[in-house]
Amino acid sequence: MQAPSKTSYDVVIVGGAMYGSSVAWWLSRNPDFDGSILVVERDPSYEFSSTGHTNSCIRQQFSNKVNIQISQFGAEFINNFKDFMADAEAPDILLQNYGYMYLADTPEFAETLQELQRIQQSLGAGTKYMTRDEIAADYPFYQLDDIIGGNHNLINEGYFDGGTIFDWWKRKARAQGVEYIHNEVVSMTRNAAGTLVENVTLASGETVACGTVANCSGPRAVLTSRMAGIEVPIEPRRRYTFIFDAQTPLDRDLPLTIDPSGVHMRTDGQYYLAGCPPDEDPAVDYDDFYEDHSIWQNKVWPIVATRVPAFEAVKVINSWVGHYAFNTFDQNAVIGPHTQVENFVFVNGFSGHGLQQSPAMGRGVAEWIAYGEYRSIDLTPFGFHRIESGTNFIEKAVI
Repeated sequence: MQAPSKTSYDVVIVGGAMYGSSVAWWLSRNPDFDGSILVVERDPSYEFSSTGHTNSCIRQQFSNKVNIQISQFGAEFINNFKDFMADAEAPDILLQNYGYMYLADTPEFAETLQELQRIQQSLGAGTKYMTRDEIAADYPFYQLDDIIGGNHNLINEGYFDGGTIFDWWKRKARAQGVEYIHNEVVSMTRNAAGTLVENVTLASGETVACGTVANCSGPRAVLTSRMAGIEVPIEPRRRYTFIFDAQTPLDRDLPLTIDPSGVHMRTDGQYYLAGCPPDEDPAVDYDDFYEDHSIWQNKVWPIVATRVPAFEAVKVINSWVGHYAFNTFDQNAVIGPHTQVENFVFVNGFSGHGLQQSPAMGRGVAEWIAYGEYRSIDLTPFGFHRIESGTNFIEKAVI
């Protein structure tokens, strides 16, 4: 483990994966912030992080205005990545716009999709409601006998290379003075009034004073918050991903298709990707990445092959289990300061939305740390106060 170079930092970020690095990069590039930043990461290989297991997609198709705005900025960031990095060596990031295709097999869900399409369109998203015949005309490979209609968007919606963005955030944050160490925060000390975290203690024994603590611990968020005496309703949930080859490839891209069963599938380069939650979806241990291979045979492949008959003959070439940082309260992020421990900041609970939301959420948290307010998108609705008051953040389009 590495010791920090100093005994006091203005900001200590617990967790250095996508969100820890997003906050670190945005904050360190802010001309109005000249403080010191320490990022503490327990596993710098990121092998078992949610970031390391992501499917790296982005969509405009949410029901809540602020979630749509967050993804719109995410698309802007991806499409203008080189400009944001202000580095001639930074690559262009391709956003493969095959879009999400939500399929409805009931009149009620079809009506909901039409309502969501109107909301998204009013905010500038390119979502279109399509009848079954319209879907069949554009994508004749689907079997649609049970489908009434669907929503689809081919503008700023699809796959992007999140790993490269993550790598550049880390690289540029370091270049801008952020200190990353391989270590682990094991405890925190609050002041006598209980309103501030005064310092954190590392696994290597050092005690580090801090001005702000940012909880960027992914599925381990509650372990970090408990060190400050705070409970947050976030737990690790297994999510399965399968990469497969098709004996008869499709003649066009497969949109990221959300089947009514809950299974999703999409084009993945020359191959295809499918994923789902398990039928029974409890919290699991933080180090539990057990893969139940029967899920492919008994759940995913029958649905994939029914919806796209060309997928009757396929071969799985890779698969893995990752963890959602699942917010059991309302499946949306918890962002911003605690209501009583004023310098403890949440960046947690994205429930599968994390990578696509990381540009806007990282920017917003950095704004709050620097200014004590959000200056771009108002992220107040994601605050911890809603958990204390039992007021859900309503988002109908959760996968």
